[in-house]
Amino acid sequence: MIHEVFMPALSSTMTEGKIVSWIKSPGDKIEKGETVVVVESDKADMDVESFYEGYLATIVVPAGEVAPVGEAIALIAETEAEIETAKQQVSGKTKSSPTSASTQDQTEQAAPVAIAVQSETEQNGSSKAGNGRIVASPRARKLAKELKVDLDILKGSGPHGRIVAEDVEAAVGKTSQPTAVPTPSVIAPVVQTTTPASPTSAKSATPAISAIPTAPGQVVPLNTLQNAVVRNMVASLQVPTYRVGYTITTDSLDKIYKQIKSKGVTMTALLAKAVAVTLLKHPLLNASYTEQGTQYKPDINVSVAVAMDDAGLITPVLKNADQVDIYSLSRAWKDLVNRSRTKQLQPDEYTSGSFTLSNLGMFGVDRFDAILPPGQGAILAIGASHPQVVATKDGLLGVRQRMQVNITCDHRIIYGAHAAAFLQDLAKLIETDPQSLTL
Repeated sequence: MIHEVFMPALSSTMTEGKIVSWIKSPGDKIEKGETVVVVESDKADMDVESFYEGYLATIVVPAGEVAPVGEAIALIAETEAEIETAKQQVSGKTKSSPTSASTQDQTEQAAPVAIAVQSETEQNGSSKAGNGRIVASPRARKLAKELKVDLDILKGSGPHGRIVAEDVEAAVGKTSQPTAVPTPSVIAPVVQTTTPASPTSAKSATPAISAIPTAPGQVVPLNTLQNAVVRNMVASLQVPTYRVGYTITTDSLDKIYKQIKSKGVTMTALLAKAVAVTLLKHPLLNASYTEQGTQYKPDINVSVAVAMDDAGLITPVLKNADQVDIYSLSRAWKDLVNRSRTKQLQPDEYTSGSFTLSNLGMFGVDRFDAILPPGQGAILAIGASHPQVVATKDGLLGVRQRMQVNITCDHRIIYGAHAAAFLQDLAKLIETDPQSLTL
């Protein structure tokens, strides 16, 4: 029998997927549970496995091309003798519906192949999935096959114990240059210390967004990630929004950050924690609009926008940020960023946010407007922290570190007074009681 492999729906919002690479070549034997193809969904690369044994007869959609969800991307033959038949089936395929074919034709029609998407979050740091199968990147599998390395004896150094190419090379004592992986610039709050950075240090601290090489007059097609952003932004612009700005003094927060930075705490985690704690007092800012009314979220999940180096945007989520301690929150953020670099985040790790932070402060941006993400009621844009001369409470002049924040809200459920009260409480927490964020 010949089976069709269909483009899987890797997330609830996915309408099409891009073939990143075929792990198997035409004619290769396929075992049950073995990765056949790597598919790029909206914002992640996922290994797609087969539940059937057989031979990859022919590839319908080659690597680099896009196919709608549900469209056939390859054919699998149960026996080698059927490979040629499968190839002829593709070349002579007609537009007639299978339901209108005769009974004999129906027996020859391709049946869908059951597939599974590998989830690394269930591996608990092991290089084996729950079914005992080795978890390795496509490049690592290919390299191991070429170098005749048994993956069973390797310990993965990738996210959640995933075996990567460097592990295979190390096993055979082969040195190699680091794999060039696009590194995203973390769009996360960065607050300067009490003294302004020198031009040199400021330049080195600024994330580098690599320019996409283009020729004059060239039209570069949008990738899957960019198309997802386009759809989300177009949907967001249908929402009636408004913006409220606020200036926050960060001297006390800077002091706390200096004290605990050596313990692995990040400024991103500190500000995410501050926002989450403030949202406890303002649940409406953590809610979203639905046609039935205001949807109050059961958890405070703070998304932080990250710019991907190959263009696009992803928002890793710090779940239950109000309940997690600052040290665990920082470790969780580092893990999310590392896995977002290799597009290994699971959909729930970038789609479950209830409130979003976005920051361009590391570029020296003083203030900007953020676009409201779909399914949320508010997003906070954070600018750079700069030393400013201000009037102190005793009537004298002093220098204080201050940053501007700007919140964008859905006016259908959140009104100006609600946004202002939230920003006021957030500023009060950061300015007068940042120590509480470390408890």
